[in-house]
Amino acid sequence: MNTNLHLVFPGTCNEAFAFYEKTFGTKRLLTMKFGDAPAGTPVPEDAKDLIMHTALPVGSVTLMGCDGPPGRPGTPLGGFQISVDSTDQTEVKRLFTELSKDGSVQMPLTPTFWSPLFGMLTDRFGVGGMVSVPGPQPS
Repeated sequence: MNTNLHLVFPGTCNEAFAFYEKTFGTKRLLTMKFGDAPAGTPVPEDAKDLIMHTALPVGSVTLMGCDGPPGRPGTPLGGFQISVDSTDQTEVKRLFTELSKDGSVQMPLTPTFWSPLFGMLTDRFGVGGMVSVPGPQPS
């Protein structure tokens, strides 16, 4: 069984995933626009360039996304955070800086009792995140 994360955006999916490609140094596996649907599929003209599905490998997870389907209200983001960790403190600092740029910081990167370096943020697309260096594992 695999578990992945799927995000729904209000028309900014392509921009968000271009940002994630650059930030995480990876490339999308595929991207389909609503305009790529088979002939006869009812797609409003103004939705043809919106993302129907995209997928990006990030570590052991595939981050997937789309724009809210045409004619339906977007699904608000919330109630979750993407958690990324690395044993490389320089990489954790870089990820935190990139992801929080033009977003907001809820907790600056700092040592905690569970991690040598931990921080919380919301990126400019409204996606919450936690970035950390793993702490000692319980024995």
